[in-house]
This record gives sequence, structure tokens and C-alpha cells, in this order.
Amino acid sequence: MPRHIAIIMDGNGRWAYAKGLERTAGHRQGLQAARNTVATCHANGIKYLTLFAFSTDNWRRPDSEIKVLLDLLTDGLRNNLKDLQDNNVRIRFIGDLSSFPRRLRTALDHFEASTVDNDGIYLQIALNYSGRWDIVEAVHRLADMGHNMSMVTEAQLSEQLATADLPDPDLFIRTSGELRLSNFMLWQTAYAEMFFTETLWPDFSDADLNAALEAYARRERRFGGIEKIAQKMG
Repeated sequence: MPRHIAIIMDGNGRWAYAKGLERTAGHRQGLQAARNTVATCHANGIKYLTLFAFSTDNWRRPDSEIKVLLDLLTDGLRNNLKDLQDNNVRIRFIGDLSSFPRRLRTALDHFEASTVDNDGIYLQIALNYSGRWDIVEAVHRLADMGHNMSMVTEAQLSEQLATADLPDPDLFIRTSGELRLSNFMLWQTAYAEMFFTETLWPDFSDADLNAALEAYARRERRFGGIEKIAQKMG
């Protein structure tokens, strides 16, 4: 089993269009898929789960859709906070949260504080996040700390990323048939196993997650080394 799974939840809009619905209907169904995925990961003993909920590029969408996305997130968390507590879920948000209204930031702070002592599954939600932003912010922090930037190591930069206290993702999943990282956790996914599925996110089920876990289990993670069979052959 992977310790850490990172997911790009893609395809909400296409799911809605295929059913003759507004895009917002896809986001609502996508929230249910996210809730189910958290529960299934927890049941499978996955310790860390990161969901890409809102990228820096999503600001290009219509204001009405952005509002629905953010309202769904906060209302969904608020309405399910007791369940999250009962299931020992810890929540953390990463990204440039300063761009959001104060009311939303206050709500996010409340969710984090309310679950900070939980130690079941660690649910990390990326909001207004991009991998490039994360790396640039880490560089800025190192410079502000007075580091000689010509001598900075990979370990030092990793320690300043938004995910510094979590292990890097072992398994990266993207739904809807797209085959891109889309600026998500670029540094952290350097050695992640990739799994792409045609399933649109609102339809993502336990069967889809199990398919990803089974594919992961069949792979041999060498991190630049040689295959075990090659070692046996000398």
C-alpha cells in the first residue's frame, strides 16, 4: 500500500455536460466522490491523501463557478465536520490562501484547528496551489533565512515546501483521461507512480481506487536502481 496518494480530481464539468446539467452539478457530485475516496483510503490504511481542489489556473473560470466551488468546499467540510472528527481525519490546506476572502480563510483555519489532534488519515487539500508557486515560495523562504543560494541542497529546499512535514506521494492519480501533471506537486511527485484513468471524477468509485492500488502493487519502485531480476542474473 502507498503511504501517500495525490489525486487530480478532473472531469466534473464534462460529467455534467454529458448529462445535460450545469457544470456546478458536476462539482457537487465530485464532492461526494471526494468524500467516498477519503473514507476508502482510510479503510485501506492510507495515511496521507492530497486532493487538488483548486489550482492557480482556476481563477480563469467564471466568477459564478469559482464561488460555487469554494462554497461547496466550505459547506461540505462544515456539514461533515462531525464525521471527519469521528473518523479521526486531520485536515490541512496548502496553497496561496491569502488570495481568498477573509471569511473563507477563517473557516479554513477553523477546520484545521478542529482536527489538528486527529491522527487517522491526513487529508491535505490544495487550494490556489501550483507546483511552481510552491518551489518559488520555498526559494524565497531560504533567501529570507539568509542561505547562500548557490549552496542550497535538495534537502534544504524540500524542507521549505508546503508539504515539508509529509512524505512525498507514492501514487499519483488523475481522472478523466488527461495525461498531464498540470502543475501539481511537481517537486514531490518526482518518483511517484502515475495512474491515469478515463473515469470522470464524479464517477470515481471504490473500484477505480482499487484498480489504482492494484496497479501500484504490481510495480517495482527502484528510485534509479536496477530491477531485482537483473540483480539475480548478475
